Amino acid sequence: MTETDAFLTFADKMRAAGMTPAAVRAFEANYRALQEKKTGLIAEKTIATVESLPRADALPVVSDETFRDLLRQTVIIKLNGGLGTGMGLEKAKSLLPVRDGLTFLDLIAKQILHLRQRAGGGTAPQFLLMNSFSTSADTREFLEKYRAELGTPESLEFIQSMVPKVRADTLQPLAWPADPDMEWCPPGHGDLYASLAGTWLEQLLAYGIRYAFVSNSDNLGATLDAQLLDWFAQSGAPFLMEVTARTEADKKGGHLAQRLEDGRLILRESAQCPAGDKKKFEDVKRHRFFNTNNLWICLDHLQKTLASSGGLIPLPMIRNEKPADPRDENSPRVYQLETAMGAAIESFPGAQAIEVDRSRFAPVKTTSDLLIIRSDACELTPDHRLQLAPSRAGIPPRVKLDDKYYKMVDGLDRLTARALPSLLNCRSLEIEGPAVFEPGVIFAGDAKIVPDTKIIPPGRHGEV
Repeated sequence: MTETDAFLTFADKMRAAGMTPAAVRAFEANYRALQEKKTGLIAEKTIATVESLPRADALPVVSDETFRDLLRQTVIIKLNGGLGTGMGLEKAKSLLPVRDGLTFLDLIAKQILHLRQRAGGGTAPQFLLMNSFSTSADTREFLEKYRAELGTPESLEFIQSMVPKVRADTLQPLAWPADPDMEWCPPGHGDLYASLAGTWLEQLLAYGIRYAFVSNSDNLGATLDAQLLDWFAQSGAPFLMEVTARTEADKKGGHLAQRLEDGRLILRESAQCPAGDKKKFEDVKRHRFFNTNNLWICLDHLQKTLASSGGLIPLPMIRNEKPADPRDENSPRVYQLETAMGAAIESFPGAQAIEVDRSRFAPVKTTSDLLIIRSDACELTPDHRLQLAPSRAGIPPRVKLDDKYYKMVDGLDRLTARALPSLLNCRSLEIEGPAVFEPGVIFAGDAKIVPDTKIIPPGRHGEV
């Protein structure tokens, strides 16, 4: 891809900061889309609904021998670039304690070690973290305690790129001499492909690694599944997306569809929906499936696709307009150009999707999510998976905590300083105003704590 004159300043800036050629090419593709005022809108009339898909719960059991062989050809990649700033964190979200003092990253490490034991020892499956410049140092420091078992922390990571913020008024790079770090932003997890191409891809293939399972580090429901791995390997598909059924709670999020033009599967996000199609977009019976962000990638196909498309995976550009300084609404407006990794499904002919149980989609985006996974509504399995208790039949409680008091993790910690409540039989819980749980609090059915309640006493609360 030939750089335009307008892009030269961005290219020089990125190279000076150590960004790889693949990262520069990927950003140029997004910048060109911005220059050309591409909207990325996907009209309802251009797509077909996806009525049914293969189901993971119908897949055959895999023998231990087959699973061990496949593990030797697999890398598990966890996206670990998020700081969790929305919950008041200044370190990687994966370093949050989850259960019995164990963090997300502890549980992920223990899952990897358990799989390696099943594979007969050694380094299979391979394990990598895609860190950001913000999470790398803290993550490496934390992983020192697993050095003897997992290897050096440095050997377990590759770094997500960072891209320049674009001034909305001039489409030039933002200059912020008072704080140069403010000039940069993350490119979204669609950067996975460029980051892999610039670091590990050829080496993994040389090791005989053919399959990559990718998921978010804050989603402890996303573990490597033997049946899914075997099905993906036998399918010959270049790319597989795990999807699950949309509910009314998911209607604002993106959905899976099929492009009429060529029959390929695509993702349509809310930002890509024309205003006139909003009602159909939010109809969860019409568009039934959403992306869990659990992806399976055949690395051979990834290498070939990169080679045939100029070293990048074409992904729709997502334009986010924000103040240059997030703490100052009066600072100059900038565009942050991002991509989503799931959108790559349309870039691989023959890509497939499979319907999985919602238990494989349990990300922690809020303190309400964190309270659920810390409670007895979830249980820790012998192989270090955190899953909903069987009695919940795959349905988590609906928890809504008052943002004024509990949006940040320290607020949740004050609420649970004395004890965690029981949510095992809770259908929904809403807490308004400041409160503290006493030991022995049990929520059942639908429960609501009102603002004048300061101490929540032991006993059963809620209406069945």
